[in-house]
Amino acid sequence: MTVVGSADTSLYQKFLPADTAVQFLDPAGQPVASSARYARPDPQRLLTMYRNMVLGRRFDEQAVALTKQGRLAVYPSSRGQEACQIAAAMCLHAEDWLFPTYRDSMALTARGIDPVEILGMLAGDWHCCFDAKHHHTAPQCTPLATQLLHAAGLAHALSRTATSAAVLALCGDGATSEGDFHEALNFAAVFRAPVIFLVQNNGFAISVPLARQSVAPSLAHKGVGYGIGSEQVDGNDPVAMLAVLDAARDYVLAGNGPVIVEAHTYRISGHTNADDPGRYRTEGEVAAWTARDPLRRLETFLRAQGLVDDAYAAALTAEADGFATTIRDGMNRDRPPEIDDLFRYVYAEPTTQLQEQQNHARIEFTPDLDEDDQ
Repeated sequence: MTVVGSADTSLYQKFLPADTAVQFLDPAGQPVASSARYARPDPQRLLTMYRNMVLGRRFDEQAVALTKQGRLAVYPSSRGQEACQIAAAMCLHAEDWLFPTYRDSMALTARGIDPVEILGMLAGDWHCCFDAKHHHTAPQCTPLATQLLHAAGLAHALSRTATSAAVLALCGDGATSEGDFHEALNFAAVFRAPVIFLVQNNGFAISVPLARQSVAPSLAHKGVGYGIGSEQVDGNDPVAMLAVLDAARDYVLAGNGPVIVEAHTYRISGHTNADDPGRYRTEGEVAAWTARDPLRRLETFLRAQGLVDDAYAAALTAEADGFATTIRDGMNRDRPPEIDDLFRYVYAEPTTQLQEQQNHARIEFTPDLDEDDQ
């Protein structure tokens, strides 16, 4: 990843992010004069990104519907942030690791994880639901910024074992106000860990606007104090997101230490289905950001390049509808709880009291079982 400044500039200048967010496409999907520091992804990768964004949005829409039907306890929509999340997944290789937040389900779908397993936790299952080790993807994290420390630690461990793999950790603008955020950046900087911190600045930490959190010129500038590579990018520009994150991965794997990338985007829906965003933002603000829709922006560009036509878009829509059907069918299957799971992982060797509780629970939830069968 290129940093601003030449080799003979001061250290402070060297690590300053660009003055304006990196952009390849304007809000109408028209090409703009882009930074020569980043190469535009090839057409096939952009087509793949378009497909992943369409499927990601359909996933998001179906999850919102499942919440209204009572199949999910809660769901934090990521509509409007598709470019950030899909680029995050696509820039990684199979050996790399992803550390998501609770809002990054689209990134997990692009990572190839079963969508029904992704939603299992929000449906009330007690564990992560997908095989984190197999997918090199950590469980979705609800507490703000705690996953950043885990990502920094794993990245350091990978570098200590001479494993050529990168780690990407997602967070929101609210997480940058947490102590764990700063501890993670400092640790990663000191040990030159190959980790990318991607901040999805969607304007609000629940209902708290960015202006009440920080007066820094950008959140990317927070990397300056830690001496790490820093950049800001238009988070609703899919081409720019992929270009910058591809370069960021190359940068951290070259031994240059960590990178912080701030993506300027917007959360179109509320914080979760339980939130009323009308209490803290205007309809006009939402409409202005809706007009900068990342999916429409990329489709407009690909159509102008002759890479997408009506037939292609229709086929992709049909695929997305089939994807949604698979999700509905999977979530509509009952998953009887395993009573023993309540006790199985409390201690390596169960105590006498725990064993007694387990026996009572088995009787309570298995009517045909009595104490003589224990």
